[in-house]
Amino acid sequence: MMDKLAFYDAVYDIVRLIPKGRVTSYGAIAKSIGMAKSSRMVGKAMNGAVSLPDPIPAHRVVNSSGLLTGKHAFASPTAMEELLKKDGVEVKNDRVVNFKKVFWDPLEHIEF
Repeated sequence: MMDKLAFYDAVYDIVRLIPKGRVTSYGAIAKSIGMAKSSRMVGKAMNGAVSLPDPIPAHRVVNSSGLLTGKHAFASPTAMEELLKKDGVEVKNDRVVNFKKVFWDPLEHIEF
């Protein structure tokens, strides 16, 4: 079992790898670090990530249906959407358009 700091570090390491123009989900990150039932903890890590001095692209992490459920952690209600659009990700009604097409699965892209 990982302690909280190790868990957050593992999450942040994966989030830093998400390519511009792609998104992943809290659950996919949790699964990729061997803690499939910990997607809420990934969400908590993302809430804290927006205030860290070392940039972590927390805006690229959404829920399993592409909904911007973490937008409340950003400086403004539209900041997450604006960052995604700047990355080239289309968002409509707080949801990533073509979610399956832009979804990045850590298990497919990271060697563990």
